[in-house]
Amino acid sequence: MLNAVSNTALSSVAPQDSSAQKAAKPKSESPTTSTSTDTVQLSSAAQAALAAVKEAQETPAQTAKEANGGDPQARRLLAREAAAKAVAK
Repeated sequence: MLNAVSNTALSSVAPQDSSAQKAAKPKSESPTTSTSTDTVQLSSAAQAALAAVKEAQETPAQTAKEANGGDPQARRLLAREAAAKAVAK
C-alpha cells in the first residue's frame, strides 16, 4: 500500500539588513532542497528478524536494565546466561 507524502517548508524569518545577512552567511552553504520520503511496512517475519538482530547487539548492561524494568525477554536471557555459567563451573 502506498501513501502520498508531501513535504512543505514554512519559514517565518523576519527580514534582516542585507549587508548583515551577507556577512553572516557562509559561502559553502548549499541552497535548500526538498527531499521526498518513502514509507516502508515490514512483514511480521521481518519485524521479528529485526528485533532478534537488535537483541543480539544489546550490551549486558542494557539487558540488565531492561530485566530490572520488567522485560520478560530480558529476564529469560539473564536466566539462560546464569544457567550457562553455573554449568561451565
